[in-house]
Amino acid sequence: MNRRTIVFLGVLVVVLGLGLVPQVIKKDNIINLAILVFVYVMMAVSWNIIGGIAGQTNLGHAAFFGLGFLVARMLWAEHRWPLFLSLLLGALVPVGFAMLIGIPAFKLKGAYFAIGTLAMAQILFITVRNLFPMMSFLPGDELAVYSLRPRYYLAFGSTLFTIAAAVWISQSRWGLGMRALREEAVAAESLGVNVLGHKLLAFGLSAFFGGLAGGVFAYYAAGYYYFFPFAPTWTFDAVMATYIGGTGTIIGPILGAVFYVVVKEILALRLVEVHLIVFGVLFVLIVLFLPGGLVQVWDKIRHLRAPSSRRQAPEPVPCSPDTVPYSGEN
Repeated sequence: MNRRTIVFLGVLVVVLGLGLVPQVIKKDNIINLAILVFVYVMMAVSWNIIGGIAGQTNLGHAAFFGLGFLVARMLWAEHRWPLFLSLLLGALVPVGFAMLIGIPAFKLKGAYFAIGTLAMAQILFITVRNLFPMMSFLPGDELAVYSLRPRYYLAFGSTLFTIAAAVWISQSRWGLGMRALREEAVAAESLGVNVLGHKLLAFGLSAFFGGLAGGVFAYYAAGYYYFFPFAPTWTFDAVMATYIGGTGTIIGPILGAVFYVVVKEILALRLVEVHLIVFGVLFVLIVLFLPGGLVQVWDKIRHLRAPSSRRQAPEPVPCSPDTVPYSGEN
């Protein structure tokens, strides 16, 4: 049995196991935690497309999440549009917004791009807070039949779709172009890579799945302020989860989001007053000692388990073409 088959069977077992969670576990707090994990996985994976694969640090990811929440919530809960149409439009509106701001934003380089996206998100946050200061509640008929099970399966299915799309993107020629501009944009452009086009593509895909996460959260929340999903906390949570797991990888944001949500919730219950300080110290330690994220742990384990002869193999001695190896004969 080769490695690919083992990975496929492992993923299949995990997917089937997660699909049975609402049937086996009846505690609402566990289902709520699982839904929150799914939302954070979608946020981390979507941010990783622009921040990890394409190498563009976007600190305004909450704008995409908030727009997805706002559009989906208003269409579905306020105007009673079909749920899936509301979710689709909630994911497409952030794409349009990303394209609108992408061209001028990508004229900024390095830290200036990060600061520009953060400023854009903050402007949107303040604008929505002034326009929609009220809290949104589900309609009475929806609230009367509210159940966590359909919310769980919607979040679960959307997460699988997001991960599958991220895998396909990373292995496509567009994904290779994004990785090339992440390593060296000038060299990538000299090889024929459309730098601005690939940046906009990564930005749009990141916005789509970030908006989809916001739409899923809009369906899950029984009552929520319209402007809260635009808060910068959502951006920094996605960034921290991605860096904890490992940027630029597929499994890294998933591991990071699960670790981030579960550990943060445990610390919040056990260490109510100082849990943020403890988690901050833990995050700093992970970044310092595991700069590649949690995925680096597996590489370290494989290195330690490798035979000492493979770990300490002597390096070949370079020789010139004129050198004749000594054979022991005169």
